[in-house]
Amino acid sequence: MDALNPESDLRPEVEQGLNRRARRNLLLLACCQAVGQSCNTMMFAATGLSVITFYRHPEFANLPVTMQHIGVMIWVFPAALLMQRVGRSIGFRVGSLFGMAGAIVMCLGLYTANFLIMCAGGLILGYAVACLQMYRFAAAELVPIHYRAKAISWVTAGGVAAAVIGPSLVRLTHDLTMPLYLATYAAILALHLIVFTVMSFISFPSVAAASSTLSPAEAAAPPRPLSVIASQPRFIASAMAGMLAFGTMSFIMSASPLAIVGCGYPHAEAHWVIFMHVLGMFVPSFFTGNLINRYGATTVMFAGIALMLAGVVAALSGTAEWNFRIALTVNGVGWNFLFVGATTLVTTCYRPNERGKAQALNDLLVFSTTATSSFMAGFLQERWGWQPLNWFSVLLMLAATVAVIWLRYQQRPMPSPVR
Repeated sequence: MDALNPESDLRPEVEQGLNRRARRNLLLLACCQAVGQSCNTMMFAATGLSVITFYRHPEFANLPVTMQHIGVMIWVFPAALLMQRVGRSIGFRVGSLFGMAGAIVMCLGLYTANFLIMCAGGLILGYAVACLQMYRFAAAELVPIHYRAKAISWVTAGGVAAAVIGPSLVRLTHDLTMPLYLATYAAILALHLIVFTVMSFISFPSVAAASSTLSPAEAAAPPRPLSVIASQPRFIASAMAGMLAFGTMSFIMSASPLAIVGCGYPHAEAHWVIFMHVLGMFVPSFFTGNLINRYGATTVMFAGIALMLAGVVAALSGTAEWNFRIALTVNGVGWNFLFVGATTLVTTCYRPNERGKAQALNDLLVFSTTATSSFMAGFLQERWGWQPLNWFSVLLMLAATVAVIWLRYQQRPMPSPVR
C-alpha cells in the first residue's frame, strides 16, 4: 500500500461480480435505508414547525431533534454490542420497535402540547437512528472487500427514495389533523413497521463467517482495546471528517425550515427545500462508490468540502427561494462525498471481532457533533439569523479540510482491514 495514499487498497485492478444473494441483500437493505431515512427526514422537516405551533420559545424548537441525536449517543454502544451478540437482523428489528415507540410518544406530546414529552419521544427515536446509521457498516459486511465503497454508496443511495417519501408525506399529512403534524408522526410509526418487516428477509453474515475469510494469524488475533483502535491516525482523521460532514449538514438543515418561514415563505416552501436537500444528499450515491474506487477517498472528500462551501456562498448571496434551494441542494451533495468517503476509510480501521465497539465509537463521535449542531441551529437562527449561521459553518469546513489533509499525508501503515 502507498503510505501517502491511505485509500489505495480500495482501488483494485480487477473486480469480481457480486452474486445474486449479495445483490438481493443490498437491495433490501437499500429499501430499509429509504424508508428509515424518510423518518429521519420527516423529523427534520416537521419538528421545529410543529413545536412552534404551541411552544413560545422558538429558539428551542429543534430541541426534540437534538434529543434524538443525544439518544443516538446514549444508545449507539448498547445497539452495536447487541448486534455483535445476536446479529444484525435482530438488532435492526429492535431498532424499528424503538422507532415505533418513539413515534407514539411524539404523537402524545404534540396532542397534549407537552414539549417535554416530545423531547422524550426524540430520545427514544435516537435508538432507531443509531441502528439506521449502522446500515452502511452492514452493507460493507455483505460484500467482498473490493466492493466495500460501492456497497456503502449503494445502500446510502436508498436515501434518494427518502428524498421523495419523507417531504411528500410531510406535505400530505401536516394539516390532515389538528394539531398540525400529528398525522406526520403517525406516518413515522407506519414506516418503522415497514422496516421491521423488510429487515426479516435480509441474510446478514455472522462475525464467525466474516472471520473465516481472514488469514489464520488474523483470525486468531484477539480484539484490540478500543483505545488502540481509536488512537490510529486514520481512525481519528476519518471520524473527524465524518463528524464535521454530518455536523455541518445537520446545522444547515435544521435551521433552514425556521429561516425559510422566518423570511415570510409558506411551510410548503420549507418542505420543498428539504426535499431538494435530501435529494442532493443521496442521488450522488449512485456513483460515489465508483468515484472513490477511481480517484481515491480523500480526493472525493476534498470535492465534498468544496461543494459544501459553494452551498454557503449561495446562502450568503440572498434569501430568495432559489438561494435556499441551491444552498441546501449543494450542501447535500457535498455531505454525500465527504461522509461516504469518511465511512469507507473508517471500515479499514478495525477487524470483524472489533466492529461493534469501533462502529459505535465512530457514531458516538458523529452524533455528539450533530446533537450540538441541531441545537445550535435553532438557537443561532433565532439569535443571529441565517447568514451569520452560514458564516459559522465555514469554520467547520476548514476543520474538515485539516482532517482530510491529515488523511492524505499519513505516513503510518494501515492495519489489517475488515473483510
